[in-house]
Amino acid sequence: MANGQWYPPEWPDRIRALADGSLTPVAPRRAATVLLLKDTPDGPVVHMLRRRASMAFAGGAYAYPGGGVDPRDDDRQIRWAGPTRAWWAERLGVDAAAAQAIVCAAVRETYEEAGVLLAGPRPDSVVGDTTGDDWEADRAALVARELSFAEFLDRRGLVLRSDLLGAWARWITPEFEARRYDTWFFVAALPEGQRTRNASTEADRTVWIRPAEAAAGYDRGELLMMPPTIAALRRLLPYGTAAEVLAAAPACEMTPVRATARLQGDEIVLSWPGHEEFTKHIPTAAEPPGPTAAEPTRPAAPETRTTPAAPETAAAPTTPTVPTTPEPPAAPAASQPTSTPSTTGGGPA
Repeated sequence: MANGQWYPPEWPDRIRALADGSLTPVAPRRAATVLLLKDTPDGPVVHMLRRRASMAFAGGAYAYPGGGVDPRDDDRQIRWAGPTRAWWAERLGVDAAAAQAIVCAAVRETYEEAGVLLAGPRPDSVVGDTTGDDWEADRAALVARELSFAEFLDRRGLVLRSDLLGAWARWITPEFEARRYDTWFFVAALPEGQRTRNASTEADRTVWIRPAEAAAGYDRGELLMMPPTIAALRRLLPYGTAAEVLAAAPACEMTPVRATARLQGDEIVLSWPGHEEFTKHIPTAAEPPGPTAAEPTRPAAPETRTTPAAPETAAAPTTPTVPTTPEPPAAPAASQPTSTPSTTGGGPA
């Protein structure tokens, strides 16, 4: 394997079916994922998790916390701070209700899967600690969809800090995939006083890793990633701090990226516009090594929290040596996070 890119074994047959008109594309479901960052003396590191090898889709691949939109977040006004819903609607290319739901998904999934909550009791504050039995009970209720995010915020007297997020990219699963997702990627800095943990049932490990080290691991074929994951990671490389990443986010192009496929002689050519490194030439008689799609960490079928049931494509690779940054002791809770400029000002990438 030249790098850590892989794709589902059923893609060639589905691509041929799409080309001859016997396959009707399914509508993509909305999802969100977050590149959570923190600063170190050697530069920013990003929080990544590895999907369990037993997962039906993308087993063994590295990804970011994320998942499907909860439709309830379209219908009820969320306790909100930061740029308006109308501002986010224009930024994300959707209407105001959908923008609220997508931003809610980003914040909720980061809490559900990493234990990090981008919310506070006031528009200029953020919670400093989300550990303890009572917090865990609420987190479990969110995961089970027994509690909506709006209800959770109301119960806790919290407001969602949309200004702590920066929109980073948007990828849509190819038309020939059986399960499709329209996924918005965000960036955010770890709030002061909070710590990450592996709260996902779909991940077997988490790491804090420098983007350059993760990208090098992918290039060597040691870290499996889907094209959206590594593309979002490479976009972090020019920046020396989490604040610089967030300052760059407003300038990021949010035109959706989606794969195209064509039959060319005895091979299928897969390409992602604007991302030539992912172009694949697949012999029609060959069996491919595994998946690549715009999947969030924990996609939700019919916008619920079900795990996709695509056939398993490949065993996880031998666990590579991943350079990681040890988690420092939790800092005292603070009312204002550091290195998290508002996205209403300057421009994150």
